[in-house]
Amino acid sequence: MSWIYHDSAIEGVVYTFQELRTAVDPTATVVADSSMQPVCEEIRRHREALDYVRDYAVKKRLPINLDVIKKIYLILHPEEGDLKTVRYRKDIPQHRLYFHEYAAPDKITYKVRQVVDWVNDPETRRTRSPIRLAARAHYDLLRIFPFANDSGKVARLFMNLLLLRGGYPPAIVHSTERQRYYEALKGSSATMTQIVQESIDNNLASIEKMLDTYDQKG
Repeated sequence: MSWIYHDSAIEGVVYTFQELRTAVDPTATVVADSSMQPVCEEIRRHREALDYVRDYAVKKRLPINLDVIKKIYLILHPEEGDLKTVRYRKDIPQHRLYFHEYAAPDKITYKVRQVVDWVNDPETRRTRSPIRLAARAHYDLLRIFPFANDSGKVARLFMNLLLLRGGYPPAIVHSTERQRYYEALKGSSATMTQIVQESIDNNLASIEKMLDTYDQKG
């Protein structure tokens, strides 16, 4: 719930505790309040994407390729069809959140492939830590902005897949870091790497605090 809350808040979508709890409740197959149905579906798709990323990360033999990025997007947007029918954006969106420059539509296919090739390059893996590699891949993907919707979520999910595969916990960028996060996208990848590192550290500190509370209760 926390992961979905913060990742959505970064995009300017703030869910209430009730919306999150209803959506993730395994017994709530039907949402009592019909007005909450679209929101719950959105949250459930987001959770399905998190499950996919966690599951894929531990299967070390599975490749990191273009299909992985498209699959994450398709889980969030099943109406797009399948891996063969999913399309990159065709125009320059007037986005109210992301103010950095995007790649021209005719350059998207080439640039996304470049990111994947860079991630898989043995030299990249030899010279960069999993944190630097994942943060840079996420930064580059968002600078391309491949999809008309949810490019931010896709880029962060892809980043966390790379982190988990590298043996690190996920980097959940806190909603309070929202402005700094957007500024980093307009600036250097080094600043983004710092945000990712801090997010991992903060998440670990939260887990330790929670475990301490459980120990004291026990």
